[in-house]
Amino acid sequence: MESFLATYASVFQFMLLNGLLALSVYATLCCGQLSLANAGFMCIGAFASAVLTQRASAPFPLALAAGALVPALLAVPLGFPVLRLRGVFLAIATIGFGEMVRVFFVNWDYTNGALGLVAIPQHTTTLLLVASVAAVTFFFARLRGSRIGYALEALREDEPAASTLGIDPARYKLAMFVLGAAIAGLAGALEAHLTFMVAPSGYGFGRAVDMLVWAVVGGISRVGGPLLGAFFLTALPEALRAAGHAVGLAPGPLRMGVNGLILLAVVLFLPNGLVAAPAAVRALLRRRKART
Repeated sequence: MESFLATYASVFQFMLLNGLLALSVYATLCCGQLSLANAGFMCIGAFASAVLTQRASAPFPLALAAGALVPALLAVPLGFPVLRLRGVFLAIATIGFGEMVRVFFVNWDYTNGALGLVAIPQHTTTLLLVASVAAVTFFFARLRGSRIGYALEALREDEPAASTLGIDPARYKLAMFVLGAAIAGLAGALEAHLTFMVAPSGYGFGRAVDMLVWAVVGGISRVGGPLLGAFFLTALPEALRAAGHAVGLAPGPLRMGVNGLILLAVVLFLPNGLVAAPAAVRALLRRRKART
């Protein structure tokens, strides 16, 4: 019984952590920018905080602050050139940044290269994860209905038209890029002090794609969409593992197949994500009622 509770408590913690990562991607998606740099920023935040607590015996709050601040500061000089790009070109440039960060830590002897750091103090608690997700969600919820929020929506829908209204695209896009970096770095710091270890291999291209998929599947039309996508796709493997054992199937291929089908179904039938599913069902019922 204790093992069962510990397993699902761990799943809940990673649901919260992945929700935070999905919100970091939402920061750039909400102004129409497809950035895949957040895995790199997460890696920087994780190593910065781990080095401070393990090597410098710094207090955990200071390590958390550094985990968010260092990626945010690095995002400023990076954002100036890459945010001039759009669409797939921006995605490619930010993927390159993430790979550069990973290779840097793989070859940095101070952090044990590819082996990374182990025996990191476990300071991250479920309550701290809940508080972090709640704070970031509250911030975005307040931002959405504000003047800045309307400006971000205008940029996402039509950047040239937004510019004619006096909205400065460069300033807003850079601000959200830096904010996304800070949130991803905070998530990295929290994960490092949750799992006892941090290694460069955990922050590759696959991690960046996962973050994007959580946000897209959940939907970016509402603040809760990325959270919903992250929670659902994090809990899904555990459900599939139980189902796979019940029917005698290996959980790995089952998970990959179901994840692919879900993503395909969302793209085809729910372009606004899972968060828009209730509205889509109500619209379908109204159409059927009208036919009868």
